[in-house]
Formats: sequence, C-alpha cells, structure tokens
Amino acid sequence: MPVCLHRDSAGHDLSGRKPSPLFRASSAKCLDIGLIVNMPDTALKSTERQFLSLLESAAAGFLIRLSFYALPDVPRSEPGRRHVDSFYSPLRNLWDRHLDGLIVTGTEPRATNLREEPYWQSLTEVLDWADQHTHSAVWSCLAAHAAVLHLDGIVRRRLEEKRFGLFRCTPASRQGLTAGLSSRLLMPHSRWNDLPEKHLKGAGYRILSTGRDTGVDTFVKQRNSLFVFFQGHPEYEASTLMLEYRRDIGRYLRGERETYPLLPRDYFDTETIAALQTLETRAATNRSEELLAEFPAAIAEEHLRSAWRPGAARMYHNWLKYLSAQKELRLQNRHDRKAAAHAVGFVESRRSAAGD
Repeated sequence: MPVCLHRDSAGHDLSGRKPSPLFRASSAKCLDIGLIVNMPDTALKSTERQFLSLLESAAAGFLIRLSFYALPDVPRSEPGRRHVDSFYSPLRNLWDRHLDGLIVTGTEPRATNLREEPYWQSLTEVLDWADQHTHSAVWSCLAAHAAVLHLDGIVRRRLEEKRFGLFRCTPASRQGLTAGLSSRLLMPHSRWNDLPEKHLKGAGYRILSTGRDTGVDTFVKQRNSLFVFFQGHPEYEASTLMLEYRRDIGRYLRGERETYPLLPRDYFDTETIAALQTLETRAATNRSEELLAEFPAAIAEEHLRSAWRPGAARMYHNWLKYLSAQKELRLQNRHDRKAAAHAVGFVESRRSAAGD
C-alpha cells in the first residue's frame, strides 16, 4: 500500500486503514504528507477519496504517510463536525511537526473579500508555518487564491461566467514538476475567479502551464518551501464535474441562483448533452426542484472517463520525487553535522588526553 494513514494522538484512523510498519522516517522514499481538507461537509468524504486515489496513482516507488488536519474556523454542520473530530487531527497538532509535503484544498467562498472569510487567520497561519516546516506545499483552487493574496497582495478577479469543464493546457517546459507531461495537458476547472498572469509574473511566480481558454493553470514560487499552486483540479474523479453541475441546477431550481448553469466544457457526450438540454428547456417553464429527478446521471456515467488522470498522476509523481530529493538532502546534512560534531569531540578528547 503506497499510502498509509497516520493516526493522531487520540488513535483516530480514517477508512479503516492502518499505518504501515514499513514506513521509515530515515528513508527518503518514505514521505510524511499532510492534507488539510477545507471543503464543505457534503464534499468532505469525496475530497478525501479523490486525494487518496491520486496520491496512490502517483506514489510508485514511494511510501506516503498521510495525516489529515482541519482548520477550526471552517463552518460545519453537526455531522460534518463529528466527522472532522473523529478522523482529523486538530490544527494545533501541526505546529510542532515537520512534514515533507502539505496539500491544502479550497472551499466554496462565502465572502467577496477572502480576508473576511472566517478561516482567514487560520489559513494564513498555515501558510506561514508551511514555508518553514515543509519542503513543498500544494495550494488548490481557492487556497491558491488566498495564498497569493496573503503572500503578495494579488487580488483575484471575478470572471463573467464560470470557468467550468475540461480545458487544454500547455506546459511551459518538460522539466521538474511538468516532466513527462503531454504538450496538450487536460485539466478540470471549476471556478468563478481568476488570477492575472501578468500580476503573478510581476510578483516572481513561475508559470508551469497555461491555456488559451483557461488562463494560468499551474504556477510555483520558491520560498523557503516550494509553493505549488493549482487553479484547476487534477484530483477530480470522472463524475465530479457532473455532480457539481447537478448541484448548480438544483440551486437554480430552488431559486438560490438567478441563471441556469452552463454545461461543463468538453465533458459530456452528445447523448447526455441532448438529455440535459431537454431538462434545461423544461426548467425554463417549470422551475421546480422536482425536475432534478430527471437529471440523466445514469446516461452520463456510461461515458464519463477521467482522461486527465494520467497527467495528474505524473505531475504529482514529479512532486513526490522533488520531496524525496529534498528529504535526502536534509538527511545527508543531518548526517554530516553529526559526523562533524563527532570529529570535533574526538579531536578535543585527544587534546585533553595529551594535556594530561
């Protein structure tokens, strides 16, 4: 099992998995990674599953010990709070640890200004901690937007319409995190906001992949830790965009949004699109939540494929290779310091003996 789950001090475990006895902290092939899931309660378990699956696909040659953490200020229902309390470590347990890598997910924003989100202070504390206590940290979607706002004051901009579906992106190079990727990288996106490329470059961020229709996809900045930012969602499963589209239709039918949602781009097959267009036509004259029962999920799922998964797994594998190389350097430096201290002690003891 390339991914094992780390139990916290209360002995909690997730999904019945057990820590692997093969994990050795002294090996550069064994990596300690933290995952902070900020998604709403309805997406908690699916997000856990998505990242577990992606890391397992990417972890060939590595053993990952994964720890779950939660920001205390993310709004939760009682069932969501029980789940987090049962299976996640509290954030205070993170401060005294060193992790090889950290992944922080996004969430649905509640405030126009991210600094007004209830979890803003906790998230910025994690950002500052990660820069000093990880080799690299991944910031996903809204977490990426919050990170560049905190670090460099870059404000995201609202899009005219949701950037939703599958988009072709081009890697800037074939080295480092983008080594081995196709020149036409496929990536799911689901967001209402964007970060201007010129502002990112002006603040010293390096763009790893972009697309004509999606803008900046992935970018990085080397601080004490290598910060990696995704505006897209390489972790998504085949059906995730479909479920988000169904959710947005439900919000329209309940009157929680004014406009009917746009179809996700380049995602559904023609048969499913025809069925969904029929549903949209009916919703225009009968805006009732009962119509959601006619959503053609069964038809859609027959044709859905996670065509982006090979590229996503390759990128995360490259990230794990980077973590391993940095850990190897850290272990070697620690060994060299111990050897130097031992040598100094030996020389001093010989001098002391000669003096006697």
